[in-house]
Amino acid sequence: MGSFISIIVIFSVFGGTSWYIAHRVHQGMVCFFKKLPFWPILVIMCIFALIVIIGFGSSFLPFSKGVRHIFSVVGNNFMGILLYLLLFTAFADLVVLIFKIAKLNFTAWPFFRGAVTIGVLILTTVTCIYGYINARQIDKASYEITIKNKVDISDVKIAMISDLHLGSIGSEGRLEDIVGEINELNPDVVCIAGDFFDTNFESIQNPDKAIETLRKIKATYGIYSCMGDHDGGETFKQMIEFLREAGIKTLRDEYETIDERIVLVGRLDASPIGGYDGIRRKALNEILPSEMMGNENRLPIIVMDHNPARISEYDGNVDLIVCGHTHKGQVFPANLITNAMYTVDYGYYRKDDKSPHIIVSSGIGTWGLPMRVGTDSEIVTVTFSCKD
Repeated sequence: MGSFISIIVIFSVFGGTSWYIAHRVHQGMVCFFKKLPFWPILVIMCIFALIVIIGFGSSFLPFSKGVRHIFSVVGNNFMGILLYLLLFTAFADLVVLIFKIAKLNFTAWPFFRGAVTIGVLILTTVTCIYGYINARQIDKASYEITIKNKVDISDVKIAMISDLHLGSIGSEGRLEDIVGEINELNPDVVCIAGDFFDTNFESIQNPDKAIETLRKIKATYGIYSCMGDHDGGETFKQMIEFLREAGIKTLRDEYETIDERIVLVGRLDASPIGGYDGIRRKALNEILPSEMMGNENRLPIIVMDHNPARISEYDGNVDLIVCGHTHKGQVFPANLITNAMYTVDYGYYRKDDKSPHIIVSSGIGTWGLPMRVGTDSEIVTVTFSCKD
């Protein structure tokens, strides 16, 4: 019953959106083409919406892997177009309303609505092209963290990525560039803060090639990953095996002592999509021995925890937490939502001198629509200064 209601809601929302956009586009176009009927525009918008719905549910379709991939690519690209058509159309309506309230006479110009519609179409086109290109650029973010009364690790450099979403649109084609950019940083440790996969391992088109590329990552002390909410489900075991073959060590509520100077902890996400084959997230005191969490511990503790929603769990027991998950909203105006939802949805944060340092990345990949507007794909570099 719940699934049926969800389907009804989804089709109602997308149907209403399609009608609204089609109605406004038709209003504008009839300024230039008096006899243009409404129904062809509505049909086109409904087809757009239907492809978007099918694209998001492509993994459940009883088709071949190749066909599902095509639906996913087309549907997710259409999602970006539909999103910005809706936003710019609604914004245009707001502007027109303000003009009318202000009694600006040019709103009565016969071609005014047509000019507004053309403006909406141009803005949508430019924004989507920009978002598509920008998502494929790789930015760099660097942070220097001061750690007091611990073993000196000022010579250690960490490269951190998150949210690759391997299997999503364009993710495999970008792997070579991502690996190259990581290697240019000459990191001592590479941390992957979750959502390495895009929920379903079967969405990866060429796993063997991806493994071959990932094996080229060079790091003095190795490559480590924690698990994000998209790193679970029915193909969880295949994901773990893939990471092992790629030379990436997964820390699933486990810790590793690196060079006898750093304790690196990798967490399981608290809300994995489809679960982790029955494995549940532990409390921190179930992972680390009590002596490591006391004031006498001289080893810096760094935690990879995918979702920054749970940073309050750590109090003063660790030194640094690296996270991802938020994508910084990925596309405007979603960044306004993530900023309101999280204590920190991007960048550096520290509550007080006794609290851990927090770094949240906007991620290296994309989820769903293959665009970034108002955010960047990035690799994070962390270095340290140590004081007694």
